Amino acid sequence: MFFLVLILFLLPFIAVNVCLFYLFPGPHGQEHWASVYPNCGGTAQSPINIETRHVKYDSLLRPVEPEKYGNPESDPFTLLNNGHTVEMALPISMWLQGLPARYTAVQLHLHWGSEGYPGGSEHLLDGEVFPAEMHVVHYNSEKYSNISAAKDKPDGLAVLGILLEAGDTVNAAYEHIFRYLGNVKYAGEKVVVPPFDVRTLLPPRLDHYYRYNGSLTTPPCYQSVLWTVFKQQVQISWTQLDKLQRALFSTDTEKYPAIPLVDNFRAPQPLNHRTVYASFPLGSTSAYSTGEIIAIVFGLLFGTFGLIMASFFIVRRLQLKKKKKKGQKIIVCTCCLYFFVV
Repeated sequence: MFFLVLILFLLPFIAVNVCLFYLFPGPHGQEHWASVYPNCGGTAQSPINIETRHVKYDSLLRPVEPEKYGNPESDPFTLLNNGHTVEMALPISMWLQGLPARYTAVQLHLHWGSEGYPGGSEHLLDGEVFPAEMHVVHYNSEKYSNISAAKDKPDGLAVLGILLEAGDTVNAAYEHIFRYLGNVKYAGEKVVVPPFDVRTLLPPRLDHYYRYNGSLTTPPCYQSVLWTVFKQQVQISWTQLDKLQRALFSTDTEKYPAIPLVDNFRAPQPLNHRTVYASFPLGSTSAYSTGEIIAIVFGLLFGTFGLIMASFFIVRRLQLKKKKKKGQKIIVCTCCLYFFVV
């Protein structure tokens, strides 16, 4: 009887499920995922460290074009603490253009670190970690009826990766999610979130990104994901990051002690001779699009032309005044004006 009581007491502490694989090293840590989920030991796993010196420019990569992101035809969103992340379901009216097929939205979720640790993102850029990362998950709706049918197929999924950095200014778009974290503190809890413009969660530049073939970053690690990791980061505030790192637990309300939901990111995986492509020239560091650069150049040209014309008329006026004082005959040469106009 004593041992039965002891087992019942300890059961909440020794029970292991996939959501806790993230959080602890040891026999059930992510380095052992492959022993339970063979795909996690595959040669096309995610995330990766994107080393820009090895990235290949592909001029055929089109800008990502989210459709119905800004005007979702849906009921309110549902935000869920599933024990290993906070996840928001998305309506099927949202989809992506600019990819090899039509990919329909399913959900978005976040990965983050813990207080005092600089990392939290899953993807790295030249070894640089970021405090958090958001993933927007889509499935190939041209070929498959739903995500369950698509998730293990080589062309089944497409995920947008948004790297998050921290600063002083509150990000109003992300506050649509963060303000409800207190309502989903424990695993299994969910809350209704009023619809909002999901496009505002993405970076402004959707034409600059890295593209590669990879996997889900959680078990069962299916190698079925076309990854798009945006070059431009999105900034949230330090306060918002702190809320993300402190507000949630990976255990439900009946488990004691509650286990904080932190460090839910996977370590970078070997590239294994895969090619990472860039949608922009490798030497490009401009924050402006081609159209914006053209507009700036024309603006400078017209501004310079305006200054030249203004200077010309000022000089001519001064010359005319001097000649009037001397009583000289005034002859206006229009060829100079014609020269400047041309």
